[in-house]
Amino acid sequence: MRTLRTDQHHPDFVLLVSKLDAELEGINGADHAFYAPLNTADDLNWVVVAYENDVPVSCGAFKKFDAETVEIKRMYTLPNHRGKGLAKLVLKDLESWAASIKVQRIVLETGKTLPSAVQLYQNRGYDIIPAYPPYQDDPNSLCFEKVIESGISSR
Repeated sequence: MRTLRTDQHHPDFVLLVSKLDAELEGINGADHAFYAPLNTADDLNWVVVAYENDVPVSCGAFKKFDAETVEIKRMYTLPNHRGKGLAKLVLKDLESWAASIKVQRIVLETGKTLPSAVQLYQNRGYDIIPAYPPYQDDPNSLCFEKVIESGISSR
């Protein structure tokens, strides 16, 4: 397994995100119309793609949230590659990259209907926080944060 740091234009990332969007549409049903505009790949200048045998199988990204914070976006692993630690690998690389650009905090939103995602973030030391805009009125949203100490991930 290897990872590649790139941006939103990389064709492997575009491919994986199209699969993510299709899967989320099935999971979110009628709520997909709310989430879709929030999950564009715009302004994702920090993207990680994970490969297994040179096949793109997992991805994630972050974007600036405020001056000291980035937001994790577009985390996804192909269904037949789950359970192999790929999402953890991608998330660790994103955290390392965020620390290298002097980020102090990472935030993210995921759905209560995605228990494996919730478990991943909690296992990586993310704490549940009050939902931030635009998720504050969405009963399905769970928001998390992780503090990056001295430019190095605290966990």
